[in-house]
Amino acid sequence: MRYISVSEFAKKWKLSERTVRHHCATGKINGAFLTGKTWNIPEDTALAEKGNKKFSNNILLNHLKEQKEMKLKGGIYHRTQIDFTYNSNRIEGSKLSQEQTRFIFETNTIGASKESVNVDDIIETSNHFRCIDLIIDKAKSKLTEGLIKELHFLLKSGTSDSRKDWFNVGDYKKLPNEVGGNEACPPNKVSAKIKELLFNYHKKEKKTFEDIIAFHQQFEIIHPFQDGNGRVGRLIMFKECLANNIVPFIIDEELKLFYYRGLQEWNLVQEYLLDTCLTTQDNYKSLLNYFEINFK
Repeated sequence: MRYISVSEFAKKWKLSERTVRHHCATGKINGAFLTGKTWNIPEDTALAEKGNKKFSNNILLNHLKEQKEMKLKGGIYHRTQIDFTYNSNRIEGSKLSQEQTRFIFETNTIGASKESVNVDDIIETSNHFRCIDLIIDKAKSKLTEGLIKELHFLLKSGTSDSRKDWFNVGDYKKLPNEVGGNEACPPNKVSAKIKELLFNYHKKEKKTFEDIIAFHQQFEIIHPFQDGNGRVGRLIMFKECLANNIVPFIIDEELKLFYYRGLQEWNLVQEYLLDTCLTTQDNYKSLLNYFEINFK
């Protein structure tokens, strides 16, 4: 049997050498053994995940999964968790700073603050980290009503809203609501509208960047939940980009007004929303370049 080096295996599976050494040390690469300080890896072995599923060919997803499992600080997973959670929550009115968000992620504490802090902001920040973990774990799974509801349940669990019977955490709204000052889909039609949206979306075997944005706009217009629609919708976009080997993106809270305009004007000028998302995608590409992740 021929054996290959860590660097050869890393190149083959598009991983960092540090990650490969970690897998060798934790027994995730079958047949790998040490000679002195050098790992020898069987040429025909495959890197396996839980359930013996082969590793994804999505380079970014591989990095996110590996760093999540390793609890690695200072990498793309760490940065994505903080940037995504901070910006998405700020768009919806959270007062937590980026530094406070980082502190919660790294230490599970809020740190000292001169101003009072809303407890729901803290809970939803912690919950959003769990939502990101879920979309990484289930990136390649088909988008379903069940997964959408699971994201909402994770996001809103433990908040003051979750103690209100009418709020219906993890399920569709019971009371009518608005989006951008306009009437949203009435509660009794939400389930049918979401099913129709998913059916039309999944008719396309390979989703494009534009398909994912269009799904998001329609999802937000339906506004299926009492609250949390924007954050759940943006989590879905990130997941679907990973699922279709598209560079994902994080809507920056400084672009909030452009983002809202794009959602409102979609039926007239789709370029408003597309351009905003492309700008934020460029920002995420810059992060990938910094972390030397060659996403193609």
